[in-house]
Amino acid sequence: MALVPSGPGAAPAPGARFFCTAGRGLEPFLMREVRARLGATQVEYLSGKVFFTTCSDLSMLKKLKSAERLFLLIKKQFPLTVSSASKGKIFNEIQKLINDDPESWLNAISIWKNLLELDAKKEKFPQKDANPLKRKVGENDIIVAKKLKTGQMKEMESTECQLEKEVEETLEQEDFITEREPFQEEFQNDGAEAVNTQNDLTFRVSCRCSGAIAKTFTAQEMGRVIGIALMKQFGWKADLRTPSIEIFIHLNDIYSVVGIPVFRVPLASRAYIKTAGLRSTIAWAMASLAEIKAGALVLDPMCGLGTILLEAAKEWPNCHCLQKVSILLFLTFHLGKSLS
Repeated sequence: MALVPSGPGAAPAPGARFFCTAGRGLEPFLMREVRARLGATQVEYLSGKVFFTTCSDLSMLKKLKSAERLFLLIKKQFPLTVSSASKGKIFNEIQKLINDDPESWLNAISIWKNLLELDAKKEKFPQKDANPLKRKVGENDIIVAKKLKTGQMKEMESTECQLEKEVEETLEQEDFITEREPFQEEFQNDGAEAVNTQNDLTFRVSCRCSGAIAKTFTAQEMGRVIGIALMKQFGWKADLRTPSIEIFIHLNDIYSVVGIPVFRVPLASRAYIKTAGLRSTIAWAMASLAEIKAGALVLDPMCGLGTILLEAAKEWPNCHCLQKVSILLFLTFHLGKSLS
């Protein structure tokens, strides 16, 4: 399938451009789901990700069952070429993800803020006064992310000046000077007011590299370069512990994708599943294959922890779900009734 560069600025109105991560093989389930639940258009997929456009609000987006995580798309473009390029040139190409099209970043931030504000109004309380339990979950998610990205956080805990100096030294060693196109300078002058409305944001960068680029650069190096570019372009401040926004970057041999996680807690983390068993997204997909209807009797004689039945009961509340113990009781009762 051809990869067409796109971003929120290129998506047709109304609607915003999103993408979800999905387990391998679950992309077709997710594509059908976003069409059915969200009325999504421009649905396309690449391995492990499904892209779509929708005007649905957060309450509807939260209902996606076959997705791992949900992101607001900022950029999707062709992969970086690392085979013949010097390290300085690659760093410059990474910075261009921000510097060449700052308007797409500002548009994405505006959409992200609007989504949160509308959701807060529907909940009838300010976001800062949200349920303490939800805040606690968010804090736990940050702690988990911190453990997973200890190296990145240690790298970025130094001062902004130190980080900037490291990148500049690398560029100088490669005899490569970063230059901005004239239209970028014009945007900075004419759009200064728009940029200043965003300078109260704090952020952190989560970078994932795979393929050829991962053999040349670490995710920490890429995240550091992107973080410095964001601080220079928009005046944002880095905050690794409690940022107001997280920037997700995935670089591989097929595409370069930049997005904003819409929820701190992944969609695949179900509050109603207390004991981890089969992956929730897989369990939901398996239950959906049964084409369950209202009033149906769902039997799972080898249910284990009952994850499939939990997903079925949650998605189709008008069906009757029986696990192995319940099945034995069910058969015993009806068998005894028939014999009598």
